[in-house]
Parts: sequence; C-alpha cells; structure tokens
Amino acid sequence: MGWVLAPDSELKRQIYTSHFSIIERAEKMARDCQCATLHSDEWVQGKLVGSGSFGNVHLAMSKATGGLFVVKSSQSEARLEALENEARILQSLNSRYIVRCIGMDFTSGSNGGHKLNVFMEYMAGGSLSDVAEKFGGVLEERVIKLYTREILLGIKYLHENGIVHCDLKSKNVLLGSSGDIKLADFGCAKRLQGFMGNRGLAARSGQSMGGTPLWTAPEVLRNEGLDFASDIWSLGCTVIEMATGRPPWGDEFFNPMAAILKIACSDETPQFPTQFSKEGLDFLAKCLDREPERRWRAEELLNHPFVSRNSTRTHTRQEPACSPASIFDFGIYDSDDSKSGNADEFRSKNAFSRSLCCCGERNKTVRREQTESESASSEIWITVRSHATC
Repeated sequence: MGWVLAPDSELKRQIYTSHFSIIERAEKMARDCQCATLHSDEWVQGKLVGSGSFGNVHLAMSKATGGLFVVKSSQSEARLEALENEARILQSLNSRYIVRCIGMDFTSGSNGGHKLNVFMEYMAGGSLSDVAEKFGGVLEERVIKLYTREILLGIKYLHENGIVHCDLKSKNVLLGSSGDIKLADFGCAKRLQGFMGNRGLAARSGQSMGGTPLWTAPEVLRNEGLDFASDIWSLGCTVIEMATGRPPWGDEFFNPMAAILKIACSDETPQFPTQFSKEGLDFLAKCLDREPERRWRAEELLNHPFVSRNSTRTHTRQEPACSPASIFDFGIYDSDDSKSGNADEFRSKNAFSRSLCCCGERNKTVRREQTESESASSEIWITVRSHATC
C-alpha cells in the first residue's frame, strides 16, 4: 500500500482539523473529569522521571505551596487518546491502592502545538522495578508477599468496578516511602462491556486490546477477548519478575513475534522461581493457569496462604509515630477496604490538597501518606494490538 500526497490546501485542512479535534477532546475531558485546573504559571516542571509509549512523566512543583507531584504529558494524537483514557479511568476511581489524579491542564507545546498535562500524586519509592534494581535486582519473598497482597487489593477494587488494568507489571506498580503500594499507568485499561457487578459475570470485551506481551495472558494475545482473569495472569508474571529480577519467560526471547506466538499458542507457562516456598509456587499456579476460567479471582487469592494475613502477620503497616517528615506529606482519598486494618485515618486540611482537588468525590476521608512517585513504562516491549492466531 503506497502513500498518496494530498494537495497543499487539503493537507493544511487535515492538519487544522486534527489539531482542533485534539483541543476539543482535551477540553471536554477536562470539563467531564471535574479535576482542578492548574495553569502553567502556577507550577514548574522538573526533571524527567519516566517515559513510555503513552507520554513523558516529569516531576513538578506547585508554586503556591512547594508541594511535589508529577505531570504526565502528551501532545501526539495516539498518545493523547491513551492519556485521555487514563485520566477518564482515574477520575472514576477512589482507592488507596490506585494512584490519584489531582488535576489537569491544557497548554501550548514548545513546537507551537498543544499539550495535555495530567497531574498525579508523587510516589517517592518509584516503581517496583526501580526498587528491585536498587536492592540487588530481586526482592525477598517476605517482601514480595506484602507487595503482592496490596497489588491484589488494588486489582480487587478495579474488578469490582468493572475495570481491567491490561498492563500490570512491576514498572506500573508504585511504592511509597512507607511501603504503600499503588497501581499506576492506566493507558491500556478497559472498562468491560456488560459488567454485572460483584455477583455477575463480565462479558468478554470486543474492544481493541493492548499491553506488554511478556506479561499478557495467552487468550488476550490470541485476540479471544478480555476479562478479569487476564489481570490475574499478569499478576503471576509480576510476582515472577519481583522474585527473579527478570521479565517472565526469562531472557529466551529476542524476537517479539516469536514471544507472542509461544505465549499465545503453546501449552507452557513462565518458569517459576526455584527458590520460592511451596505456598509461593502454589500461588503462582493459581494465577498462571492457561485456562482463564480456572484462574483464581482476586478475592480468592487474598485468602491464599501466600498473602493471607495469618501468614503475613507483619503486613499491617503502622503509621509513623513522629511528626511529618516534610510539607509534602499529603493525601486525600477514601478507604475502599474496611477490613484492611488501616484504621489510623484522620482529616487533613493541607494547602496543597486544597489547591489540587482530586477527581470526583475524593474530599471525604483523609489519610496521611508519605512522599510518593509516579513513573511510566519505558522498555523495548511496547503496547501491541493482539492478532496472533494458532
């Protein structure tokens, strides 16, 4: 298929139309999201802290309060759609296990174009991938248990709201300085069609699907549809990643297409960590069953001995007894898990929280958090559309 150049006047018309289509969509999303609008003269952009297929992430500071947050930016058509989707998903969620959207802005870019900025809370620990790299490449099983439980609580919350993350991996799980875990990077996330609530079944989605192949469930790569079980497969892959310091399936693939075909069409699973306990191996087996119907659901996995409270009695996190470490300790969101044991919640009136109000109804119960950081996925495995057939 060749390219046909349009006449100069037609080309200008197409550019003009596309340009204002982006503007209109971004402005409509800002109105729908009901997030705080922080104009360019109210914040200053810092260094790049992450980049991926959906946009760049910079550290940012509020000029009014000195508070830190991150800004995820995009100005290309394809990236804008993913960032729109992420903001739309985040503004509908309210969980301590999901990274918060705290505002947005639509500005002029350096090249004369327009750029959408979405502001999110800052997670000091970075991604689990960053954390593992800083601590020798792998995490101890005791720590993996704690992180996995909180990832599961985030997954459970998403699934109860009819949302599949679709790109769960260590780079998209963020860590706070006090050990709190939050799911991030919702550019690929999908709200399932035909969702029936907690007691019903989610219909397979006919929407296009994306993600990172080595973490993606076989049925998704075969383009058979999407449901909550695909996130459970990705969770198993993420646990392997934390335990081994390598992507699931190891380093055996250099050709992305060969990887997709093997994951989609063989009867194999990623190699389990050899040093794992029997409980850990059984947990992985429950996540990485190639038949999605046989995979355990998030609420079932939360009762598995590998992550249950009885086997992880040190999991319950104590709030620091000392005074806040800095002016950047802030947080506004509701608890979505009344049984989580985190009862030390209280109301805060931090100036930064007031200047950057959360999306939707987030101004209810307030819980103090440590400084946190957001990062985006940035490896050679990029978002794909699944068309593999066996």
